[in-house]
Amino acid sequence: MILRPLVLGLIVTALAAAQEIPRAVQVTEPPEPLKLAGQDRVISSTKQFRVNGGGSEDRSATVMLAEEARNELLRLTEDVKTGAAFKEPETAWWKIPISITLHGKSGDPLPRRTVATEILVSEAGFEIHLDVHLSRGIEQERLKFATTAALIYERTLKDRPNTVSQTPYLVPPWLVDGLREATAWRLNQSDRRLYEALFKTGGLFKLDDLFSLDERGFDDMDGASRAAFHVSSGALVMALLQQPQGKSAFRNFLAEVADFQGEMPALLRKHFPELNLSETSLSKWWQLQLANIGAQNLASDILTISKTDAMLAESLRLNFRDGEGLVQQKELIYWPEIAALPEAERANSVRLAQDALVRLSYRCFPSYRPILAEYQIILANIAKNKTKDVTAALTAIDERRATMTAKAARASDYLNWFEITRARETSGAFDDYLRLKERLKSNPHQRDDELSKYLDRLDAIFNRGLENTAPVESTPNGEIPNLPPLPK
Repeated sequence: MILRPLVLGLIVTALAAAQEIPRAVQVTEPPEPLKLAGQDRVISSTKQFRVNGGGSEDRSATVMLAEEARNELLRLTEDVKTGAAFKEPETAWWKIPISITLHGKSGDPLPRRTVATEILVSEAGFEIHLDVHLSRGIEQERLKFATTAALIYERTLKDRPNTVSQTPYLVPPWLVDGLREATAWRLNQSDRRLYEALFKTGGLFKLDDLFSLDERGFDDMDGASRAAFHVSSGALVMALLQQPQGKSAFRNFLAEVADFQGEMPALLRKHFPELNLSETSLSKWWQLQLANIGAQNLASDILTISKTDAMLAESLRLNFRDGEGLVQQKELIYWPEIAALPEAERANSVRLAQDALVRLSYRCFPSYRPILAEYQIILANIAKNKTKDVTAALTAIDERRATMTAKAARASDYLNWFEITRARETSGAFDDYLRLKERLKSNPHQRDDELSKYLDRLDAIFNRGLENTAPVESTPNGEIPNLPPLPK
């Protein structure tokens, strides 16, 4: 019950940056130029963005945010144009301008939509137009969201003929939402607790629902569903970028996605051939990758003994088909039920457990790593049907795990007791140890054999000029003599 308030609290935070879904955009002829009172125009440094309307401060802030969104997208996909080797001016590579018109002012009545996108075509070519209403001021993340969608339209349209299309273009909502979340993750601005909470409670979107969500479905979602959609989309984008050649494949995917009319999994498999080509493999692969991406900082997020043991129990599950062809998932103690299966099926039944152990090894309590290695050996032996000692090995490991968890609980109880009683003086129990440590540090043991002398001299050369170096033999004038040949 403690987890539910945490999830709801994190969802409220996520709702502060909730976005409008990208609408399907029809290519149309440009209207007559809009006349705005006191109109001025600001052009960005790359000349791709042109901002009209609003006050001078609003225009300046808008053009800066648009350029920032563009740079974040390029860095996320590692576009070659962001590298130091790219010498051409940035105006040499984009083809379609993006114009932004600001309407109204802060405090005006709130319209049904504060951002709208339109694609215009003329003899001069395409132009992507954003209408932004300032009734709530400049909503930074919402503006970046719309700009990211416009940049994806630009990638799709720049190589298309300048004609009015009867088929509307659409950037999928999961893609824009996922790109923005992946950027936040890269900048360490995302809250990994939201990933962990939703993943553990099963609140994440399924891939089919993620891909099929339309405008009306997005608008009807409640806060919890929208937060789950945001996390699920971000995890999918980050997982795609981590595929082999993922950055280049993702750039090619972005160039085709806006006018793609087929099923999204087919387009993903086209650009990411490392994915298996079965109907359900993409969903299974995404689920495996999601835990590795979400809520993990491999440098610092080390699990406690109790959490490591709990996740280990969840990981040790076998997946196999029974005699009637039904898929079953059972704990490792039921391994004899797969002994009669063909070798290929036995290998498939233990593969998910093996993958889960690898992921757990990144974050497990350090003393559990030998145990994970032993479980990997047991799973490999089960797959090869070498099961003579499996029962004894599993019993021995279970005893070690029970001992470790009992010791951890006892240590936790002791520390809690110590904290509660708030001891205010030292017991002196470790004084002898501390004095011994200082003596060893001040009087290092010096070996007299030739190899040790050689290493001492070599160490003195590498530490010359540093303090606290060990004493070495020297010549009368204080210089370090030439090193003798290494003793045989």
